[in-house]
Amino acid sequence: MKKVLITGGTGTVGKSFIKEYYNDYLFYSISRNETGITNLLREFPAVTSYIGNICDLDHMINLFCKIKPDIVIHAAALKHINLAEENPTSAVEINVVGSLNVAKASIRAEVPLTIGVSTDKACNPDSVYGYTKRMMETTFMQYHNDATKFICTRFANVANSNGSVIPFWISESKKGNALKLTDPNMNRLMFSKKESAKLIHQAIDSATYGYDESFILCKIMKNVNLLELAKSLSDQEVEIIGKRPGEKLNETLISKKELPFTTVGKSYVYIFNNKKVNNLTKEHSSANAEWMSVEELEKLVWNKE
Repeated sequence: MKKVLITGGTGTVGKSFIKEYYNDYLFYSISRNETGITNLLREFPAVTSYIGNICDLDHMINLFCKIKPDIVIHAAALKHINLAEENPTSAVEINVVGSLNVAKASIRAEVPLTIGVSTDKACNPDSVYGYTKRMMETTFMQYHNDATKFICTRFANVANSNGSVIPFWISESKKGNALKLTDPNMNRLMFSKKESAKLIHQAIDSATYGYDESFILCKIMKNVNLLELAKSLSDQEVEIIGKRPGEKLNETLISKKELPFTTVGKSYVYIFNNKKVNNLTKEHSSANAEWMSVEELEKLVWNKE
């Protein structure tokens, strides 16, 4: 079996991929979260875990050369928009320098394929977090070569992810507290943990058996209005508190300027670096996406997969 090394393997994305493909790969995780490492090993004892910080280049090179992975999934990041706005130097150190360290370690260890996990905030960035993840995307695409491929997956919001709004609101509702919402017109593209794992796996298959050039892989997703989401989760009052620094009412997953470089396969969209294809006809964002039905929303929230 192929070896898959996941940076930030104790997080939502890493654990979801491990859960979905536990019997298909030999898994290795790098994380600095001791509690997360303990919980990961209890749930998935076959995973080999290392304590490490992607900001430590020497340690990354040492681990990558020691493990010799076939695939690296780079999921470690500072992910919260407000924290990145308040701590820009830490965001740059982790999301930009840390990602560069992962790329350098992959080159040194001659890893055949490295996949960066990005975000819709990197498309038309308007926040510190978005700019740092966009730099990760462009860095990976620059490092791409025939021997060591670099590609990215671009996510929207993963439902029920660690520290996200759904588990927080459910917890607040159980306590009888009002649900705090920044703006009633806030819309987000959203998909499940299982779909996030499948997106990464689709990227692996496409890079292995399909495209030789670098690309960013996205999935066409449906839109959720956060006020409607709050009402579906609880009968408690919804308190409007105002937008946080860096927040936008709508997020764009695939921008107009990227349309000439897109090709569409089923529900997936590939964004190439310089290859003009022009298959997608309009940008994909929470402002123009199809709305999620009540049944779909309930399944997304309560299945927790």
